[in-house]
Amino acid sequence: MEIDDPKIVALREKVTAARQEFDMAVTFHEVWKPAAYDQDLHSRLGKSYASQAFLITRTALRREMLLALMRMWDKTKQALAIQSIADILRKDEVIDALALDRANRLGWLEDIDEVRNDLRKRATEVDLLCNKYLKSGTHHAVFEKLLNLRHKRLAHRDLAPATATGANATDEEIEEFYQDNSKLIRILLGVVNAMAYDPEDTAKVYRFYARHFWGAFQKTDNKRAIVKC
Repeated sequence: MEIDDPKIVALREKVTAARQEFDMAVTFHEVWKPAAYDQDLHSRLGKSYASQAFLITRTALRREMLLALMRMWDKTKQALAIQSIADILRKDEVIDALALDRANRLGWLEDIDEVRNDLRKRATEVDLLCNKYLKSGTHHAVFEKLLNLRHKRLAHRDLAPATATGANATDEEIEEFYQDNSKLIRILLGVVNAMAYDPEDTAKVYRFYARHFWGAFQKTDNKRAIVKC
């Protein structure tokens, strides 16, 4: 298989799209976190009229973050289907093509076996992270909770009475899913697109923006500068 094979081209396009989707999740997540956990912010808002818009904004940010994450795991033919990316990376001919391309561009042809082994090792990490949330995986129940939430409440509105299917995913479970997806994107961009990318770099930028945005809700001379009843 050559590096310009349509399967490799399509694979790289999928990984690029996955990165774009996860970047969206990062922006929503970082702006949401102070709204969820900053007790000083909650205190400053108090029971003002503005607090109602604050709660709506916080809910919307969480909703959009979850939708972005779950779009990465869609299984339809036109979707990202991150599981299908892991499936493709199990194929030796794909790893061989990626390794040869990497070795050629870096002038490491004499070390191609080492390059191939490194790519295969990282592809195995992708497989393990995906399997964690698939059937028989240790966190499949968490994935099912998030899938049900997406299908019945976020992307669609299920009018039928909900049956008891267990508790909703906790913030801790969602955070772990988010961090695992962050690892997936970092590894995939390195293996497939030969790109050194750390989602934490994007997170730092939007963390900075969020701090300044929510910091606008401040007190001045014992009176709320923006948030007034």
